[in-house]
Amino acid sequence: MYSFEPDEEQRMLIEAVERYATNDLRVAAHDADEEGELPAGLIEKGWELGVLQASIPEAYGGFGERSVVSGVLAAEAMGWGDLASAMAVMLPATYAIPILVGGTEEQKTRLLPPVIEAEWKPYVAAFIEPSFDFYPGEMQTKAKKNGDIYLLNGEKACVPFADKAESMLVYAGLDGQTQAFVVPTGVEGLTVGEREKLMGIGALPMYRVKFEDLEIPIESRLGGEDGCDFNPILASAQVAIAGLAVGVSKAALDYVLPYAKEREVWGVPIAQKQSIAFMLAEMATEIEAIRLLIWEAAWMLDAGKDVTKEAYLALTGASDMAMMVTDQAVQVLGGHGYIREHPVELWMRNGRGIPTLTGLAMV
Repeated sequence: MYSFEPDEEQRMLIEAVERYATNDLRVAAHDADEEGELPAGLIEKGWELGVLQASIPEAYGGFGERSVVSGVLAAEAMGWGDLASAMAVMLPATYAIPILVGGTEEQKTRLLPPVIEAEWKPYVAAFIEPSFDFYPGEMQTKAKKNGDIYLLNGEKACVPFADKAESMLVYAGLDGQTQAFVVPTGVEGLTVGEREKLMGIGALPMYRVKFEDLEIPIESRLGGEDGCDFNPILASAQVAIAGLAVGVSKAALDYVLPYAKEREVWGVPIAQKQSIAFMLAEMATEIEAIRLLIWEAAWMLDAGKDVTKEAYLALTGASDMAMMVTDQAVQVLGGHGYIREHPVELWMRNGRGIPTLTGLAMV
């Protein structure tokens, strides 16, 4: 059995991230979404909290040991502030954590310190593909061995900061398996397209990226010639997005609950109306239930167990929960929920994207 009580180090982490989420992310969220740009310094301030750095051992430039549970707790708190900003702060983890989990000793020693030891830079992952039947286990982007190199061909969607990326971790199919490849930017065969226009997370710049006979050396394959086990990497991505979904959903509930207690119709607070009371209770119940699923999957990952099923269930449940909770938050506010000055419409748009965001966060 395991405890549901954070230890002292985790409490300190949660408190620090909550202050950042409240004082910085929540304050900047509305204007950042309207303008399609994150404020200067906002990401760097979140980076300085050291969430990723604390997950990387000292030998590779960090100052701690990886704890998926701690990462999920931080993701919840950061997602409560703003999803787009939280994903931007967590972006280097989508590059560094897979290297830590699946890389060779040489790759860890060479690739991780530049990410961890300096200020925030856009080290990114090219994961999602622009097809309606996209499935991470069967990537349409393909890698083919050709002598002493790999040839990479395909297209990726929703690659954050692709136009400014320092380096990319590209996922592709190879001999029937999903593998990852470290790809430098600005090389022949890599084309960054126009910025994508999405329903939500408008402050986070996302791009299409094409690979056309892109040549990469053998040593760029994550895990070396033998490759890496993709399952724990995928599970880490799934629980990360699920944790962010809990944060977004909790933000919506925290916002509408006092509103429902104060807003009166015919002299009675709407929270006392049965339809609204049941709605609020359902929102709270689903958040707590999915949170436990996520925590279990995170704990199992830390224990080195196979969490293929648990991580999938956590993300599936979190996706449905986020869509339901944020949609009902808009309903509780009635006409006010449709006004952009209230954050619930932003949370609803962001919540709708949760099922499609796998690979854009990692813990």
